[in-house]
Amino acid sequence: MSEFQLVMPKMGESIAEATIIRWTKNEGDQIAVDETVLEIATDKVDSEVPSPKAGVLVKKLFKDGDVVAVNAPIAIIALSGTSAASAPAPVSAPAPVVETAAKVEATIQTIKETVSSVGGNRFYSPLVLNIARTENISMSELETIPGTGAEGRVTKKDILDHVQNRGNAQPQTVAAPVALPQTVATPVEQLQTVAAPAAKPSPSVSGGDEIVEMDRMRKLIADHMVMSKHTSPHVTSFVEADVTNMVLWRDKAKKVYEKREGEKITFTPMFIECVVKAIKDYPLINVSIDGYNIIKKKNINVGMAAALPSGNLIVPVIKNADMMNLVGLTKMVNDLANRARNNKLSPDDIQGGTFTVTNVGGFGNVMGTPIINQPQVAILATGAIKKKPAVLETPMGDVIAIRHMMFLSLSYDHRVVDGSLGGSFLRRIADYMEQWDMNREI
Repeated sequence: MSEFQLVMPKMGESIAEATIIRWTKNEGDQIAVDETVLEIATDKVDSEVPSPKAGVLVKKLFKDGDVVAVNAPIAIIALSGTSAASAPAPVSAPAPVVETAAKVEATIQTIKETVSSVGGNRFYSPLVLNIARTENISMSELETIPGTGAEGRVTKKDILDHVQNRGNAQPQTVAAPVALPQTVATPVEQLQTVAAPAAKPSPSVSGGDEIVEMDRMRKLIADHMVMSKHTSPHVTSFVEADVTNMVLWRDKAKKVYEKREGEKITFTPMFIECVVKAIKDYPLINVSIDGYNIIKKKNINVGMAAALPSGNLIVPVIKNADMMNLVGLTKMVNDLANRARNNKLSPDDIQGGTFTVTNVGGFGNVMGTPIINQPQVAILATGAIKKKPAVLETPMGDVIAIRHMMFLSLSYDHRVVDGSLGGSFLRRIADYMEQWDMNREI
């Protein structure tokens, strides 16, 4: 019988595993080419997994709720033209997996051997081991953490909860941190003891209060925000920009653009164009960190935070934003925003970002202190545009005029971005906004 192994797709450069939300097909069901077989989720996006081949679903290798490594086989499909009935019920020896899957299995085996060599007796995902290394959690301490995953596995949430509640436990001597193989993460040369956070106070609940459990996406966002704060020492700088030229130019150009292109032009692509120019001037903003190594990104991929109808947030990414003119940026911004609102984003749409822009002004806020979208090192918040009296320097002397003013906030990772770089970069963005050419064509 000819069989095909469906594997867990890779959802992004920093994603090592995904959770199966639900299977849309049962064993014995017919599957057409590109038909959805199951739905999965990561800490960034939900997605459907289609089958690239037609056939019959012979065996599901995992259940709903299981966490599966990327490139690992998740289902066996009997290809069209073969009889599903002839397939044995138990699948004892699946066919060889593709080369990338074999590499993943080899990595997992290496991790198992590493854990075993230091006295552990449970399997831990690369993500959990990375967190343990960062937080100076010894293997003996890791063994004591209750696991809520499949077969008692410690999940990302389990270890983050343990870190958060470490203050409840008696202080203990920090043993040797978890050692990781080179294929999982580059080990740092020195590890310092991390002080345990204070014990989390119990919430007060009165008779009229309502307890609402977070939906799955909100839980993932919460974990991601806590992880970012644990990872990066955040610093935020502020400037106020006179964006009168941008406002007046858009008022003049928006009707022409909408009539010609059939869509609106917002301030977002205009802001992104200024950000891209500033990144070219200060490329050390466009980096990420791996231990004590700084990774300089070749491409400028700008993420734009978008609010979903559910109230949650997602960050689709404009790839190679430096290669687009204003019309191209506008079309990409409108397309990503529309698909985000309709839950039509693909995994590729939300991965690979190197810098993020979030518009707090859309909610009437004049400024904000955004949290860095890991593994990036900076994020810009644009505030509401307000008319204000401002002092203008003219050849005839200083005058007071009504201008369109806006605050910009830049949160950055103080491990690699100092105040000089962060402040200069932010000021350069404001300069490009204030120097917007009133006579440019759209």
